[in-house]
Amino acid sequence: MRIGELAERAGTTTRTLRYYESRGLLDARRDPRGHRTYGEDDLQLLEQIRALQDYGFGLEETRPFVECLRAGHPTGDTCPASLEVYRRKLAELESCIARLQAVRDEISAQLFRAESSVTPSTAATPGPAPEPRCELASPLPSRHQPGHRLP
Repeated sequence: MRIGELAERAGTTTRTLRYYESRGLLDARRDPRGHRTYGEDDLQLLEQIRALQDYGFGLEETRPFVECLRAGHPTGDTCPASLEVYRRKLAELESCIARLQAVRDEISAQLFRAESSVTPSTAATPGPAPEPRCELASPLPSRHQPGHRLP
């Protein structure tokens, strides 16, 4: 398939595909006329990259998964290097969660102290809670629902 078809099927742009190629994550073959050509295996690589990026992995963090697929494994997360990236990302997430919990606890304590000093006649009526700003707090795309394995 040509670059435009691959981009469309992968839900991305030809510019992104050329960038991935420049970073060594995607290998384009050339037809006799010099046009880039790709196969279904390239689509699988792109699906792997995009799924990982949806979870917050950086582009370079996807490299071991791509290399695992290129090595002929049915999924990109069965190689030791991929598992190590999962471990690092999990540790990073655990650290972020711990920091967020500490901030939540501090804000909760500040709110309790502030509410304790407010007299009932000056208390404001609370409005609707704002939407969370954490990008990972939003619902995951349907392909990432619990129980679904990354491509």
